[in-house]
Amino acid sequence: MNIARRTFLHSAGISLALPWLSALANDSKGASNLDQPPRRMICICAPLGLHPDNFFPTQSGKDYALSPYLDILKDFRDEFTVISGLAHAGMGSSFAHQASASFLTGAPGAGRPGFRNTISLDQLAADHIGTQTRFPSLALSGEGSGGLSWTRTGALIAADNSPSRVFARLFLEGKAEDVQGQIRSLEDGRSILDDVRDQAQSLRSGLGSDDRDKLDEYLTSVRELEQRMVKDESWARRPKPKVNVEPPKDIPNAADLIGRTRLLFDLSHLAIQTDSTRLITIMLAGSSFAPPIAGVSLGHHDLSHHGKDPSKLEQLKIVELETMKTVRDLLGKLKQSKEDGTSLLDRTSVFLGSNLGDGSSHSTKNLPVLLAGGGFQHGQHLAFDADNPPPLCNLFVNMLQRLGLETNKFGTSTGTLTGLELSQG
Repeated sequence: MNIARRTFLHSAGISLALPWLSALANDSKGASNLDQPPRRMICICAPLGLHPDNFFPTQSGKDYALSPYLDILKDFRDEFTVISGLAHAGMGSSFAHQASASFLTGAPGAGRPGFRNTISLDQLAADHIGTQTRFPSLALSGEGSGGLSWTRTGALIAADNSPSRVFARLFLEGKAEDVQGQIRSLEDGRSILDDVRDQAQSLRSGLGSDDRDKLDEYLTSVRELEQRMVKDESWARRPKPKVNVEPPKDIPNAADLIGRTRLLFDLSHLAIQTDSTRLITIMLAGSSFAPPIAGVSLGHHDLSHHGKDPSKLEQLKIVELETMKTVRDLLGKLKQSKEDGTSLLDRTSVFLGSNLGDGSSHSTKNLPVLLAGGGFQHGQHLAFDADNPPPLCNLFVNMLQRLGLETNKFGTSTGTLTGLELSQG
């Protein structure tokens, strides 16, 4: 079958491009059960790392002595697991900062020419449980629009760095005419998808098997989008939840890492508490300017690349201790919030980590990993061999299964992470 390269599906003046099919080149030569308790996940990346000497305990098992950073979380000792020795397969120090693109995907080769990302942990989960909430997922960032969430085709989902704007989307009602306009747009979009789907189906009979598979995948995506639009319409007709808090005010000072982080964490707690979404990703800020913290005179990026300078290490510790305090407060709010007599922390997996094992050396080995809540058996340090590490994606399989997905594979995983078990409660 010979199809012009620039073939589109048309309806009412709208063009929807086909996926790339071999035939186009001829002219050129699983899920969560609704009756189960809702499970949630918050994934946090510290893009400049966490200094390993202050993060990792020196002993493994349950009787380890708390490290300086973990001591901040001592009230939650039995509700988190710290994990050492993990890494993503196929990462190298030459592209360590770019490895943030693979933090939640595990796709090897981030930053290298020709790299194409894969779906992120949260978006795979959103494919299965995202329709159960008004927002399938939230992608947040402490600075810029760069984030952690990637679509099935490897496209970055721009993260929102404005807490006030996200708060408005979550909790503030629009004018009646705005809501009706949104509903009309959804209805119009759904009718267009109906038309282009029929046209795409008519092409199928003349395609080769590979192209038919690609087209079937495309049509599946169209059907999923239709289903999402139906759900969006139903949510558009429902009032948003009411929260008894003042809307947040954005912090214009990009150097205020801690202030910005607190706003994002408070917003995440509200989103989880109101069941507005069950999947959140947060890229923390990593400013080059000195943060407004007593005892700190250099930018966070400079401090993370300390070269073992004692004075920089001292200031880095101050910054990262303040960051751990924001994590502590997030865990505290989730623990205090109850749902059917159970704490939200027990139903929410809070994953904290980084694409960097050591910011100064640009190492992508021995990544800092902490998992709190989620209904796992905690209170331990799981230590693995950093020279022969299991993939970090193994932990992601545990987390996906806890969300109710029936899967034994994600990214470069080889199974689930040994030693991490579900709680009996």
